[in-house]
Amino acid sequence: MLYTAVAALAIATTPFVRAGSAVTPPAGSPWATAYSKAQTALAKLSLQDKVGIVTGVGWNKGPCVGNTSPASSISYPQLCLQDSPLGIRFSTGNTAFTPGVQAASTWDLDLIGQRGQFIGQENKAAGVHVTLGPVAGPLGKTPQGGRNWEGFSPDPYLTGLAMAATINGIQGAGVQATAKHYILNEQELNRESMSSNADDRTLHELYAWPFADAVNANVAAVMCSYNRVNSTYACEDTYTLQTLLKNQLGFPGYVMTDWNAQHSTVQSALAGLDMSMPGTDFNGGSLYWGSALTNAVNSNQVPLSRLNDMVTRILAAWYLTGQDSGFPSVSFSRNVQGSHNTNVRSIARDGIVLLKNTGNILPLKTPSSIALIGSATIVGAHANNSASCSDHGCNLGALGMGWGSGTANYPYFVAPYDAINTKASSIGAKLTLSSTDNTSAGASAASGKDVAIVVITADSGEGYITVEGNAGDRNDLNAWHSGTALVQAVAAANSNVIVVVHSVGAINLEQIVALSQVKAIVWAGLPSQENGNALVDILWGAISPSGKLVYTIAKSPSDYNTRISSGDDNYSEGLFIDYKHFDDAGITPRYEFGFGLSYTNFTYSGLSITSNAKSGPATGAVVPGGPSDLFQDVATVTVSIKNTGAVTGAEVAQLYITYPSSAPRTPVRQLRGFDKLSLTAGQSGTATFNIRKRDLTYWNVASQQWVVPSGTFGVSVGASSRDLRLTGSFTVS
Repeated sequence: MLYTAVAALAIATTPFVRAGSAVTPPAGSPWATAYSKAQTALAKLSLQDKVGIVTGVGWNKGPCVGNTSPASSISYPQLCLQDSPLGIRFSTGNTAFTPGVQAASTWDLDLIGQRGQFIGQENKAAGVHVTLGPVAGPLGKTPQGGRNWEGFSPDPYLTGLAMAATINGIQGAGVQATAKHYILNEQELNRESMSSNADDRTLHELYAWPFADAVNANVAAVMCSYNRVNSTYACEDTYTLQTLLKNQLGFPGYVMTDWNAQHSTVQSALAGLDMSMPGTDFNGGSLYWGSALTNAVNSNQVPLSRLNDMVTRILAAWYLTGQDSGFPSVSFSRNVQGSHNTNVRSIARDGIVLLKNTGNILPLKTPSSIALIGSATIVGAHANNSASCSDHGCNLGALGMGWGSGTANYPYFVAPYDAINTKASSIGAKLTLSSTDNTSAGASAASGKDVAIVVITADSGEGYITVEGNAGDRNDLNAWHSGTALVQAVAAANSNVIVVVHSVGAINLEQIVALSQVKAIVWAGLPSQENGNALVDILWGAISPSGKLVYTIAKSPSDYNTRISSGDDNYSEGLFIDYKHFDDAGITPRYEFGFGLSYTNFTYSGLSITSNAKSGPATGAVVPGGPSDLFQDVATVTVSIKNTGAVTGAEVAQLYITYPSSAPRTPVRQLRGFDKLSLTAGQSGTATFNIRKRDLTYWNVASQQWVVPSGTFGVSVGASSRDLRLTGSFTVS
């Protein structure tokens, strides 16, 4: 299976022609018919209809978290906009899909695309027109960021492809996707007042990069974020909304606010905002559009052409996804799950990363006695949708996702104990459970057992909920509930310890790694409702682990160069976040980006590179995503991979590019391709990486263009960002 940019993206080849702030898609574009229908419908609408389409009716004034007014003259309904990126929030009949970070950890765009398709199918069946996901912001520049887990990875290339695959799945099912939160929304602390101050190159090459992939995949909507961007609120910032998103990226869809992220009537309209959500503040005040927008149009403060553009964009997205015929009514009690839990289990399992496996203790053979230890082993308030744990705002019992508006109810939850107990019974093993984090109880349970499995966690979420003193963002990178001390106590009582980590992101593992009794570390991430089943699949070897880290786990928290900011954030690290910082600074991580062990072994050979890349700026007409020539293949790299072990396994081969010295300062290596091959024992396969012109460019701030530098590009292919097996180069003249 080929996982490269071109395989994932539906690329338009015809340009968009702009007239002022309006966009006219030409014949052949996926948006062309939709725009034609929208413009016909626009002529039938009154001013009141138009303002109703762009203005939410207010918080809790409709069935969904966001609702607009209907327009009977064109049979346009009250639009339903609903959280979340992993399922239908507040529903009782939905699947709780895995969070984005778990999906990305599979490096499997087929599974990620299927996840998007199933999310879209469930939303449509529940009558949701617009699902509020997927997430590319936060990108995840700061490990402690509360909502990183909703997105995919701090690498923009990986996040961009995951965004595109998800959007294609959602919109293919007839539901509008929303790329959020745009832009530079990287922490929860002071998110509604802080200014994120990034230079133009960093803005383009890191934070806007995955949004370009989203636009290229024809995403219907983009949600602007709470924070300020270089001192201006994101939802009224002309540069990021109009210049970057609509002009440079050719975005033909509509921009909606995050909920209560609007701060003006005229400025937001002129800057490029198209929809106000939820229409008022949460208490029914601060009505910036509605009657205020009507008055602004009547007084010529907002041109009627700008309002018409807003409405056209919104209607076009409705027509684009085929929602003008036979769309279901809204019901959040309707059972829409189907067999979608198969995708949850696959991603929960294939996103597990094996970090340590001393003496090949895993997969487990035939232990006759097993200790299972930790409060995260059993169903608790987090997993049973307890009213005391609203939006999963607690870390009690087994963990499947973080907390906040990016969550959904679990239809069921299989905890580690549930699945391991079933497995132990089937093989005649005695299981001893210690379902607390008490060190004495854990040590007692572990004593004398063939193997002791300890489950530890770390949690985070959205800032409107504080959990155990963590107001969204994590206070530190330690395991919660004294997890490290629990492991140490168990290790003092048992020499065969397996540590399972369910976490929103990196934690400090140093004291755990140092214990010789800890034979294995299983990074199980955020597996949602199939938590225990996925874990058993890996522990007993039904499937060889194939997940790879999508962020860096450092030896010390001080090795990271980013922190939660107490005030404005000046993004002084520029392009150098996560592995790009570690490479640039010469810091050895504990577990690097892209790392993951298997139960088998893979060898790499036969690197082949062909290139017709030429230096210079991107010059193609603007299509959704940017100049059209950015998306053309300019190089192909292949390598041969052989499974030299004894069992079937899957390997994620990764390609990293090093820029020539003629380019401005860039990271040492940047991910620009990956290919996941499933191989039986002894089987060989070919990993193929198609490199687009875009993948070789940098953003030239002076000319405001994407430019391919001249000189020699380095190519490195391997099993992680540090385990690089083959190297080569090609020259661009």
